[in-house]
Amino acid sequence: MYVRSMKRILDALLSFVALILLSPLFGILALWVKLDSKGPAFFVQERVGKDKTTFLIYKFRSMKTDAPRDTPTHELGQANCYITRCGEVLRKYSLDELPQLINILKGDMSIVGPRPALPNQLDLIAERDRYGANGVRPGLTGPAQIGGRDELPIPEKAALDGSYVKRITFTGDLVCILKTVAAVIRHSGVVEGAKR
Repeated sequence: MYVRSMKRILDALLSFVALILLSPLFGILALWVKLDSKGPAFFVQERVGKDKTTFLIYKFRSMKTDAPRDTPTHELGQANCYITRCGEVLRKYSLDELPQLINILKGDMSIVGPRPALPNQLDLIAERDRYGANGVRPGLTGPAQIGGRDELPIPEKAALDGSYVKRITFTGDLVCILKTVAAVIRHSGVVEGAKR
């Protein structure tokens, strides 16, 4: 019942309310990004959604315009050379992800679900296929976000996503959201740049 109807209704309702309440913050952050470095305030990128269809994800731009577009930051050599000054703060507190509330309202994403992969992350997409984790909307946060994030190897990340997909519940989603807040405060699992 929750997965078939209530989850989408709650996603739409909560994202709509959050967008209204956070609109002043959106304006401030967008202005800060624009003043800090040349380029647009928002970063738009293709991601893999439910049933492996693609959609455009929205973020506040946290990197310079000459940064590689389709490489996950935790795999990027010398990532700090590309991250802007305001981007450091945005990424540290996951504020760059706030525009994905628009994706949630549109129905591209959910509040909780597997994080959306890049189309070129074929290994992650294939691993998620094994667990049926590509068959749900990707999330603003999810099991891998609270279970190790960038530090997790792909098989473990996909297994966590698979476990989530098998038992999606309101309580589970609520716990994931609360644990995400704690993880953001602690900056858990964030890796900026490839380990050498």
